[in-house]
Amino acid sequence: MTVARRSTTSAILLDQHPLWLDALERVVEDLGMRVVGKTTDPEAALGLVSSSRPELLILGIEEPVGIDEVDCVVEARAILADLTVIVLSSRSDPSVISLALAAGAAAYVLKSSSSEDLVSAIRQSLDRTVYLFNGKADSQRTSGATRPGALPHLTKREVEILRLVSEGLSNAEVGKRLWLSEPTIKLHLSRTYEKLNVANRTGASRWAHLHGLLQQPVTESRAASAAAGPSHEPA
Repeated sequence: MTVARRSTTSAILLDQHPLWLDALERVVEDLGMRVVGKTTDPEAALGLVSSSRPELLILGIEEPVGIDEVDCVVEARAILADLTVIVLSSRSDPSVISLALAAGAAAYVLKSSSSEDLVSAIRQSLDRTVYLFNGKADSQRTSGATRPGALPHLTKREVEILRLVSEGLSNAEVGKRLWLSEPTIKLHLSRTYEKLNVANRTGASRWAHLHGLLQQPVTESRAASAAAGPSHEPA
């Protein structure tokens, strides 16, 4: 990384634990980068991405509440397409790592790594190269397809979208209902198809019907706030 780049790179930091957030800030500032915002709340981090337009987002979500790290990667890059996102987590689940990278994360760094590893990941990510720690995680990376008889891990957002699609709504209609852009809906559906091992929305809808998903009440985390106006993401 050149001195010029390091002196102009701006970053948003997200971690649910204040001590980790402060440690992250020190690492990033030691690299000569500008921390233009930091928060312990994922939704607030997305708002900062929208308002500050940073070059780098480092996010740590250990206890998903409404939005997990994969959702956060997808939505942050929907707001700012050329944003470099690095996931920092203590979770070494190969399927989570694979999904985060497939969603557009430039790197997935385990919190058991050293600060030097994190610095290397930041540098290489900004140079547009993928740097994944713990080689065994890379070799164990899965496609996200489900085993016969196994229920896939769907995030709250994926369940919301799958239910609405299964009820016959178009991508545009789902986007309006949840205050999300159509590209974001498509990204979520693509991930859902992969997890369910289906080819299209017809197959996903069939899966939803067979597993009784439509018999459960729809939890519309964003739609519930519709009356308050649209979120920070452009429709």
